[in-house]
Amino acid sequence: MLKVGIVGASGYTGVELTRLLVNHPGVELVVATSRQHAGRKLSDVYPNLRGLTDLVCEDVVLEQLVDRADLFFTAVPHQTAMNIVPAFLEAGKKVVDLSADFRIDDASVYEAWYQTHIAQEYLAEAVYGLPELNRVAIAKARLVANPGCYPTSIILGLAPLLKHRIIDAGTIIADCKSGTSGAGRGAKQATLYCEVTEGFKAYSVGSHRHTPEIEQEIAKLAGNPVKMSFTPHLVPMVRGILSTVYGTLLKDVSQQEVDEMYQDFYRDEKFVRPCSPGTFPATQFVRGSNYCDIGLHVDTRTKRIVVVSAIDNLVKGAAGQAVQNMNLVLGFEESMGLHVVPLFP
Repeated sequence: MLKVGIVGASGYTGVELTRLLVNHPGVELVVATSRQHAGRKLSDVYPNLRGLTDLVCEDVVLEQLVDRADLFFTAVPHQTAMNIVPAFLEAGKKVVDLSADFRIDDASVYEAWYQTHIAQEYLAEAVYGLPELNRVAIAKARLVANPGCYPTSIILGLAPLLKHRIIDAGTIIADCKSGTSGAGRGAKQATLYCEVTEGFKAYSVGSHRHTPEIEQEIAKLAGNPVKMSFTPHLVPMVRGILSTVYGTLLKDVSQQEVDEMYQDFYRDEKFVRPCSPGTFPATQFVRGSNYCDIGLHVDTRTKRIVVVSAIDNLVKGAAGQAVQNMNLVLGFEESMGLHVVPLFP
């Protein structure tokens, strides 16, 4: 049985990784780090893990970690990851990084949206970890850049249209809504209960840091550079992302043709579920699971197509996709440990 570790286990993504990994039949979770909770049992920090793991949170001391696992998840903020990941790679370990540090191919683009990149030499080999599009490269990688939650929902929603040149990539507008867990566990005034409940607001309008990541991957599908409009919104719920994406049609297509295109494109994908014609996804039907549900509407009146996709931001948008990537990197069946039926109601 292969050994894995989580650097940054006490955030929402870290505990979601733990939830999935403790029941994974192919790996043993042997390391969980948290500077804030060092010395405490992870199950004391998150009582939902009681009886499932006896791991004690450790401080991040790289020289004491590198030899203890075959693969590490780095579930830490951007900038922190680039200080940690090189040590694991130099020690011959595999890494699935859940920060933004290795998602952007061009260091200058990363630096324009984030900060100085101090590990640029690893950008060229990092593989963007969207298995439905990149599984062959992921399986050969030692460094996988796990996608962001918004990008996952948008890119999976658009991929068939862009591959088949159905829409003008320069007209894409993404209107997205996320639950508050996407902001992390740290205390912030903007995500306090009284600030969020009974409210609905846009944020980072025209400036969200996922924008260059989305544009980069859409451009690869479209075959040319792309600029798009992306507006995220905060919804008073814990989990879930619902993305409504619009694009102008390049050709006349029927609703049936587009529905069949999506069914065919994702026919062999276990975690992408195109909705039945005339129906649309909802966050409550993917909650707790690694699924992405997609619905479509061809608007012949406006010559546009509307794509609606739903994911759980902590699972397919983070930890679940990271486990999917781990399975590919370590040679396991891709869906191993991820057969979780969505929680409803």
